[in-house]
Amino acid sequence: MQQKLQNTKNLVSEVFDKVHDKYDLMNNLMSLGIHKSWKKQLIYSMKPRPNTKLIDVACGTGDIAKLFLDATNKNSIVQCVDPNKKMISLGKRKLKNYDNISWNIASAEKLPFKNNQFDYYVISFGLRNTKNINKSLSEAFRVLKTGGKFLCLEFSKINNVNLDFFYKNYSKLIPLIGEFVVGDRKPYEYLIKSINEFVDQDELINLMKKNKFNKCEYLNLNGGIVALHIGWKV
Repeated sequence: MQQKLQNTKNLVSEVFDKVHDKYDLMNNLMSLGIHKSWKKQLIYSMKPRPNTKLIDVACGTGDIAKLFLDATNKNSIVQCVDPNKKMISLGKRKLKNYDNISWNIASAEKLPFKNNQFDYYVISFGLRNTKNINKSLSEAFRVLKTGGKFLCLEFSKINNVNLDFFYKNYSKLIPLIGEFVVGDRKPYEYLIKSINEFVDQDELINLMKKNKFNKCEYLNLNGGIVALHIGWKV
């Protein structure tokens, strides 16, 4: 499934080039800090075991990798993957005390790993930025071991009318916050547009099933502002 907006030449890479040095700060401001609880919920739902391997795709600056390693007492291995060199560079500096992380510059659609390598695959607020959702899901299935767990944390669709009204009006402020903090509103105009155009919860479940995942389910967080999708390679 091609995503039209994300296939605009160099658009996504230019967006993250512009915001990389304020990425964590803006995440805190835009979500009012709630993104931390969403990521903790992902780790709770993952139930990570020591001596396992995680691939963290669209890793950003490594928030999920850190939570995973902390949850397994650093007795696990993480491959962090992101297409943006500047984000990877920031992540390396931020997590320099974590020896068991490897950093890779690659896209979700073409992962530089052999088949059946990982116990867990996570993509957190990154599937929305891929050029092709099906290719990304197919690659996720390929690199997971049999019995491996797929987890996707992503902005989704709100069912409550009042919450949806509030969220849509709040979203209009985000480009203004971006202009104030980063000096450019355009990356955050892209952010809002990409959220609005992304598939809903049930559509993503169907795409997961089409790409061979089993026992697919999702959990709405904060009324569906964000959804956590889970599937298994059986």
